[in-house]
Amino acid sequence: MIESKDLSKSFTTGKGKQAKTVHAVSHASFVARDGLITALLGPNGAGKTTTMRMLCTLVEPSAGQALVDGLDAHKDAVKVRARLGVLSDARGLYTRLTARENVRYFGELQGMTAQAIEHRMDILVHQLGLQSIIDRRTEGFSQGERMKVALARALIHDPPNLILDEPTNGLDIMTIRLLRELLKNLRSSGKCILLSTHIMQEVAALADEVVIISAGTTVAQGTVDELQQRADAADMEEAFLKLAFPDQYQEHFAQGAQV
Repeated sequence: MIESKDLSKSFTTGKGKQAKTVHAVSHASFVARDGLITALLGPNGAGKTTTMRMLCTLVEPSAGQALVDGLDAHKDAVKVRARLGVLSDARGLYTRLTARENVRYFGELQGMTAQAIEHRMDILVHQLGLQSIIDRRTEGFSQGERMKVALARALIHDPPNLILDEPTNGLDIMTIRLLRELLKNLRSSGKCILLSTHIMQEVAALADEVVIISAGTTVAQGTVDELQQRADAADMEEAFLKLAFPDQYQEHFAQGAQV
């Protein structure tokens, strides 16, 4: 289980009189449960990535707690990393290494034995369709190929929790479908999956629960049906707009009613 408890993160930009405090995340609270796919939904700049970086130990919160299976992500960072698989938006790979070497290296960082790494490698090569690229250097890989290798790297130690930052960004339809099926299978195995997105189709296709974040703050959490009912909306897109931008939505609706 992954839990954000009143998480906040502020940054200071500039110096002296030009110094300015930016509140990237302000009191964000939500829970992603085991055996469910939870979508963190928000517009660009809403604080999704910063929140995820706090949850996966990369950024220290200004306030609040980031918990993974009850462990504090910053007081118990090493233990938390062992229980997390992370797919970041960057998906950086070591281009001088083959796909197999990239994945193997991350297994070694997790303290896995060579035998355990090769066993998991065989499973992931089959699950992700990596047979044709597993022993190629990753330099020149397509975006879809890079995503598959990065996902194998995140899954090599078979973690109970996954954090995926906009995993379908830039992928073709075939790779998106493969990824969706894999995530559904991982959910069925009991894993906790938290993914960020701003794409409504991904919410409809994957999410058991949705967390809406706007201007760095959690404004709602529930199933798609629950959020649509709460917002009195015909679909998830309308529910999102009403919950994330109530003032702007009302202004737009009022203008439309006058036309």
